[in-house]
Amino acid sequence: MRSGYYSDKYFVRAREVLLADGREPRVTMQVFQKNRAWVAGTDEVVAILKLCLTDGFSWSDLVVTSLRDGDRVEPWETVMEIEGPYAAFAHLETLYVGVLSRRTRIATRTREVVEAAWPKPIMFFPARHDHWMVQTGDGWAAHVAGAIGVSTDAQASWWGSEGMGTVPHALIAAYGGDTVAATQAFVRHMPESVNVISLVDFENDCVRTSLEVARAVGSRLYGVRLDTSEKMVDRSLVHEMGDFDPRGVNPRLVWKVREALDREGFSAVQVICSGGFDAEKIRAFEESRVPVDAYGVGSALMRGNYDFTADVVRVDGDPCAKVGRRHRPNPRLEPVG
Repeated sequence: MRSGYYSDKYFVRAREVLLADGREPRVTMQVFQKNRAWVAGTDEVVAILKLCLTDGFSWSDLVVTSLRDGDRVEPWETVMEIEGPYAAFAHLETLYVGVLSRRTRIATRTREVVEAAWPKPIMFFPARHDHWMVQTGDGWAAHVAGAIGVSTDAQASWWGSEGMGTVPHALIAAYGGDTVAATQAFVRHMPESVNVISLVDFENDCVRTSLEVARAVGSRLYGVRLDTSEKMVDRSLVHEMGDFDPRGVNPRLVWKVREALDREGFSAVQVICSGGFDAEKIRAFEESRVPVDAYGVGSALMRGNYDFTADVVRVDGDPCAKVGRRHRPNPRLEPVG
């Protein structure tokens, strides 16, 4: 990072020009984006600034003020200011705006579903939809946004926790498509501290499978997870179609599973829903009081643009910015030590 290997080349060359010319302007760099959002990535940015400045410069040469991870911001609101010799950090712009863009996108999309589901928990399940190297920071962004759990140990590592999950479809397939057998094996070999949540849509019959699993493992069953494809209609709904959309995980299916479990005395078994959920769909379920206990959300949390920009707005204490930009002081910014 210090060498500029991960930076846009024009920033690296800008540093080279300044150093070669013996020019050391002290600038104020203003960092912002243009949407209502929940910020994340500020701690990472500070770490980059502390560890990767140009040789010969140190953290004490900078004055940095910033919002905190998890803060809500309005469009154009200044999220961070970096004041110091431009040659010290010119090569780092690509890195710090990239970090803020990525983590803020994850935090914002996560916060949207958290608020839609509140007070019901959100499980953060997008790991499979992106490169493995982004997991640690994405998990932290989801955590500060209010996700109750993440799916990988890497995602949970920054706050000392571990991943959570369910009995997966692949394990069920490995037991010949027998959800009960797979769940029983899971119970036998997982410690009591692991909540047993079984996927129940493998045979596209969530009501029957939920009851079979509940009968087989009893009190060890923490929950069942409905994950029916949006292209499928669960078998339990075939004879009820006509006045609702029967595809995927829908309110009628959730009610049927909940009522079936309750009738047989399994009222403690939670119903977790996943598959195509975003803030809008969760909000619709909650407004209709569908008996969901928790939501698993994946690819919806990767969407959207929260692109950060960094502009020099002052040079040696005097206003100096490109036309259309100006210094936007933010009294919410706090000094970073």
